[in-house]
Formats: sequence, C-alpha cells, structure tokens
Amino acid sequence: MAKNFGKKIKNIGIFAGFGLPATIIWASVVLIPFIYGIWITFTDWNGLAIDINYVGVQNYLEVFTDSTFVTAFFKTVIYAFFTVIASNLVGFLLALAVTSGIKGQSFFRTGFFTPNIIGGIILGYIWNFIFSYALTTFGKSIGVEWMSTSWLTHPTRALIALIIVSSWQMSGYLMVIYIAGLTNVPKELLEAAYVDGASGFQVVRRVKLPLIKNSTAICIFLSISRTFMSFDMNLSLTAGGPYKSTELIAYKIYQTAFTSMEFGKGQAQAIVLFVIVAIISLLQVYFTRKGVDEQ
Repeated sequence: MAKNFGKKIKNIGIFAGFGLPATIIWASVVLIPFIYGIWITFTDWNGLAIDINYVGVQNYLEVFTDSTFVTAFFKTVIYAFFTVIASNLVGFLLALAVTSGIKGQSFFRTGFFTPNIIGGIILGYIWNFIFSYALTTFGKSIGVEWMSTSWLTHPTRALIALIIVSSWQMSGYLMVIYIAGLTNVPKELLEAAYVDGASGFQVVRRVKLPLIKNSTAICIFLSISRTFMSFDMNLSLTAGGPYKSTELIAYKIYQTAFTSMEFGKGQAQAIVLFVIVAIISLLQVYFTRKGVDEQ
C-alpha cells in the first residue's frame, strides 16, 4: 500500500516537473486572457477607465445590429472563399510540380515556401509599392489603361489585390502539406495506372487526389481559419480602403477596440468571430471525414 502511494507521489512529481510549467504558461497566455475577454464583453470598458459598468448582453446585441460589422463579415466571406480556392489550387499545382522529379525541385520548394516566412506586414508594404508604383509605371509605359492606375484606389480591384497577395503567400505553406500527402502515394499504384494507359491528368484525378484527402482536409481547414483571421496583410496593404471596401472582419474588430476605444464591443465582435470560425471549421472537418469514411 505504501509502495503504491509512493509510486503515485512520484508520478505526480514527474508530471509537476514536466507538465505543470507548460500548463501554467498555457493558462497564463490562453485560458486566463480568454476568460477575461469574455468578461469584458459584458462591460462598457474603453481600455482606460477605472470604473467599469456592467451592460449585460448589450454589446452582443450591437454586434448584430452594426451594419459596418455585417458588411465586413460578408466581405470576409467573399475574400475567404476566393482565397481558399486560389491558395489550395496553386499550392496543389506547386506540390505536383516539385514532386514530379524536375531538376532543382528542392530549390523550387524553398523558393515557393519563402513568402510564408516573411511577415504579412512586410509583404503588405512590398506589394503596396508594387501595385501603387511598379505596375502603374509599367502600365503607363505600354499604354494599358487598367494598369496605369493603382488597384488599391479602386474598391473592387483593391479586394482582388488582397486576394492575390494572400493566396500567393499562403500557397507555399499549403504546398508543403500537399507534398507530404503526394510523397506517401504508393509508387506501385502510379506505375500500374500508367501501364494501364492512364494519362497524367487521369492519374492525378483518379489516383493522387483520392489518396491525399487527409492532406486536402488539413489545407482547407488551415486556409479557412487563416483567411477569417487575416489582419496584418489587410492592415499594411489596404488599411481597409478605399472607403472601407476592403475592411475585413479582423481589421474591423481592431478598429472598434483600439481606434474607437470600445473594448467591450470589440471583444464581443471577437467572440462572435471565434464562434463563427469554430462552427465553420468543425463543419468542414466533419463533412470531410464523412466523405473519407464513406469511401
């Protein structure tokens, strides 16, 4: 009995030595701020005031009656839809290219992945210069009207520019995941398909795609969550302009909390966004796994 008790004490000590520090750090960085953030949503705190008043669910009611928040949400849905499709398509095509045995494919992998290493703020400013000066100068020199003015000054083109840059940055990261899936496809199946007379497109469609559905599910999940949480690129590339035509939901939350100094309302918007992204992600994972299990 005493021996078992001593063993339990030893196991507790081992956990305390290895698991407790990580648990404390996680609770300090994630759990406690999350709970504190939920509490803020029920107050009128402006970020500076000492006296904080309880307002109940008023902030949540204002979220759904705020037309600017609803508009930003629908713009984010449009942005996420096209960015998810474009980044996954480009990432998959890049993965196919760098797993086909071409010369220097390791170099190309590194090059395609590099944009993901660079921070969104830096990339945003770089592409801001490209759209505002480089492309306009080139457009004027060749006499192309739609390239002679900056895309970032036109509401529709500015959103397209944001989608292009975001897709370009994310595709390299998704490429790595697709590469992991493609390299695990049995070579015997590929050789058998080619022997049976299948074309390259048929091999990709009938053999490779069905066998990398787990990689596809992961890529879609990551791209959805990243696009809905997009902030740094939105800030540095367009800053929500022109005329708030590219103000995505994360940037809208930032504006509410730190520009309008409505921390309670901004935190309520953040909680609503968290719930929406969680529901979308869970539904996507559920239907993807269901499709895999039915095969």
